[in-house]
Amino acid sequence: MEALKILVVDDESRMRKLVKDFLVKKGYEVEEAGDGEEALEIFWGDPKIALVILDVMMPKLDGWEVCKQIRKQSSVPVIMLTARSDERDELLGFELGVDEYISKPFSPKILVARVEAILRRTGTLSDETRIECSGIVMDIAAHQVSVDGKPIELSFKEFELLSYFLQNQGIALSREKILTNVWNYDYFGDARTIDTHVKKLRSKLGEKGEYIRTIWGMGYKFEVND
Repeated sequence: MEALKILVVDDESRMRKLVKDFLVKKGYEVEEAGDGEEALEIFWGDPKIALVILDVMMPKLDGWEVCKQIRKQSSVPVIMLTARSDERDELLGFELGVDEYISKPFSPKILVARVEAILRRTGTLSDETRIECSGIVMDIAAHQVSVDGKPIELSFKEFELLSYFLQNQGIALSREKILTNVWNYDYFGDARTIDTHVKKLRSKLGEKGEYIRTIWGMGYKFEVND
């Protein structure tokens, strides 16, 4: 399979190299741009770019304007990076169609995990029908799950929930975000729906259920102790 191409846009060459190194190790091809104008030139010249990692503060054109220009003609996934943690910036990013918003400093491993989660969610990696993690094996096409070689029975939503956790390993996920992606609607009511499903899923996974960690006051994180 041809390597997916990702455009990394940041005016700091050190930051571009850091992100690029982690992405290349995961098998991605990386294009780099040091400012907004160069980013648009590369993006419009290469239809194979599958995702854009875009810094907010840049010379010539800032990240907001670059994202705005991209969104006029393309729905390619965009991850925004910023040194600020202002809620208004985050809201503006989502209004412009940003898929993820990450504040600096960040873990490159978490960034790569989010890249892969977005590409799966948007169908770019939809040909991957098997997910494996520390003895847990999911066959997406056959809708089957096994733990240490033993098949387990999951309900439809438990299966979808486990799939979402495995695709977002190491990322703290709010209950609202989980419900939006697994139940496919914005959730404004009682969070007991997801808590109940997580409890059942943990039980069916046995010892592996400990990988689903509770983030108090927020939601959950799927994380394996190596």
